[in-house]
Amino acid sequence: MPGAELRLIRRRIRSVQSTMKITRAMELIAASRIVRAQQRVGSGQPYAAKMREVVGNLSRASGTTSHPLLAARPLETAGIMVVAGDRGLAGAYNTNVIRLAEARLQEHTAAGVACRLYVVGKRALTYLRYRGYHIECSFLGVTDSPTFGQAREIGRRLMADYEAGAVDGLEAFSTRYRSGLTQEAAALQLLPLAPPEAAETSAVTYSYEPAAPVLLAGLLPGYVEGAVFGLLLEASASEHAARRRAMKAATENAEELTRVLTRRANQARQAEITTEISEIVGGAEALTRG
Repeated sequence: MPGAELRLIRRRIRSVQSTMKITRAMELIAASRIVRAQQRVGSGQPYAAKMREVVGNLSRASGTTSHPLLAARPLETAGIMVVAGDRGLAGAYNTNVIRLAEARLQEHTAAGVACRLYVVGKRALTYLRYRGYHIECSFLGVTDSPTFGQAREIGRRLMADYEAGAVDGLEAFSTRYRSGLTQEAAALQLLPLAPPEAAETSAVTYSYEPAAPVLLAGLLPGYVEGAVFGLLLEASASEHAARRRAMKAATENAEELTRVLTRRANQARQAEITTEISEIVGGAEALTRG
């Protein structure tokens, strides 16, 4: 019946409009947060660059790799850290980094290398646990607005397991923030640490007090924590950028669907009016003949 169809279409229009309000609000929230996230990524880069320079100079001056974080071992147990989001509705942001990490897990399994998983973000935790992977440690509620304290907690756990021999190498899978439109899922070798190449650091010669090996041993934990913090900052900015794009696309789709449904509602209303007119005319003709 035209009347029933019209009611169903109008009900669906109201539902789509309600959804559109939610997606538009989420788009605005993500847009407001991404500005702050971009600033944090930019402000953290000078610290990371200077830390690489200092560690590079110290490693060359000390001429030793006796520190546990620099000692490379045969890979028997691989540590895999996956940095994803705690929430969905961000397009392919979570899927891309999880698939990249899972591919590496399968490579290690095929090579007979045991794996220990360290997961940041609820989405990665849920997926990997559902797939039957054992999660060694998880950190939730971090990626939305990460702090250095959270990065220090994660870094200390990773370094403790590496120094204790629980893992022989640790690789982090996260999303690198290139711009508001470009984010790339990528892998980073965290442990053992590879001192920066000479081309990446300045050629200035320093005098150290205390000795360079002592300073290097004190700075390496901070170097790891800074690297983890950088990963979290870029992941946060990437998540907000991806969510903004996804919610913008959802809002545009809802607007288009509303236009289509409105057109169908108008057609159904026209059919209903035509039916009513036909009934009136038919009734009038019947009365006239009578």
